[in-house]
Amino acid sequence: MSLVERIIVALDVGSREEVEEALTRLPQVRFVKVGMELFYSAGPELIHVLKDRGLKIFLDLKVHDIPNTAAGAMRSLSRAGCDLLNLHCAGGLEMMQRAREAVGEDTKLIGVTQLTSTNQSMLNSELGIPGTVEASVLTYAQ
Repeated sequence: MSLVERIIVALDVGSREEVEEALTRLPQVRFVKVGMELFYSAGPELIHVLKDRGLKIFLDLKVHDIPNTAAGAMRSLSRAGCDLLNLHCAGGLEMMQRAREAVGEDTKLIGVTQLTSTNQSMLNSELGIPGTVEASVLTYAQ
């Protein structure tokens, strides 16, 4: 895999028109990240449009739900052609295992341990999770 194929370009825009503009400016792009804002704005058909252009897709929705629902969501997203999906590790081992079983062999799945916006105060005071952010990340990663 070449260096260009390993770079994932974040399409952090709000519309399909802005996606077209970005991809026109960056014709060498082979792998893109589609986040929540764009996915909810442009809809699931955006995945098909991007796949038709020959692009690999990381759909960054950070799925977090009960195991059955998370598995169903991951199955649908995998069938739509997503190459890389993510979910929240806080959903638990069963949720992660069911999601892994639900996606196709060609779809990679990664876990989100903590959001980058989570700071020490938020972790302890708002979320009620004891310990440090670093310890929380390491616990979820195991």
